[in-house]
Amino acid sequence: MKVVGFGDNVADVYIHTRTRYPGGNSVNFAVYAKQLGIPSAYMGVFGTDEIADFIQRELREIGIDLSHCERREGENGIAKVNLVDGDRVFVGGNGGGISVQCPLRLTQDGLRYLSEFDLIHSGCYANMESELARLRELNGLVAFDFSEEASHREEAYLQRVCPYIDFALFSGSQLPDEEIQQLVERVRAYGVVHVLVTRGVKGPLFFSSGNEVFEGRVELIDAVDTMGAGDSFLTAFLIHLVQNGWSKTSGPSSQAIEEGLRKAATFSAQTCLIDGAFGHGQKY
Repeated sequence: MKVVGFGDNVADVYIHTRTRYPGGNSVNFAVYAKQLGIPSAYMGVFGTDEIADFIQRELREIGIDLSHCERREGENGIAKVNLVDGDRVFVGGNGGGISVQCPLRLTQDGLRYLSEFDLIHSGCYANMESELARLRELNGLVAFDFSEEASHREEAYLQRVCPYIDFALFSGSQLPDEEIQQLVERVRAYGVVHVLVTRGVKGPLFFSSGNEVFEGRVELIDAVDTMGAGDSFLTAFLIHLVQNGWSKTSGPSSQAIEEGLRKAATFSAQTCLIDGAFGHGQKY
């Protein structure tokens, strides 16, 4: 099994401690997969500044394959962060920098490379929506993180993304259950069978084939830093499903889903006990 994060990378710049950490949804996915023992890669665009050098250096130290990344003249993405009672609060940034302004576009070589992976993960902050249709040519499963913004639940955006993915994640802690159900029905109308909706401390809901809904839980701890909590939950859950039979032609069993939700909760809680999404901080 091999997995790849396809899209964004940023440095999470902590204002209160003057420390920066590697991050970004696609990068976090690749690193958490590696922590879980899965060979993983990141594919995206880096800038040409010291932030880009820092992130690449740390990812190579972790063992993430960066062989099909590109560097383009400009600022790497940064997200400015403050920590309030262990909860990360974003307070600014540069909109993803060069990786969003000039995102990677797939060539035949890039498609051949991605064909090696069992699972490809991207998200709404990567500006990769135009490339998703090309991923349908591949055998690997495609997961996509829609995050929490209402604009990513609008019909035009769902129509742009959903026909080309196998798994959708939404952050829905502010959504009533009735609205969650309506959202899932809209997403499924585009062919997405598997939908995960996180709800903060209430625990996630997972909608798979059929009408059964699986309710997960969270492990309540005294968090040091919640950065990466959702990404780590998603990564552990996805990997468990693939390891236990989920593929393009076969859905996960109820047992695999329930076990996956439990393991994901534990892994996510552990992530909240370190600074940054996965450590590797550098003072600035």
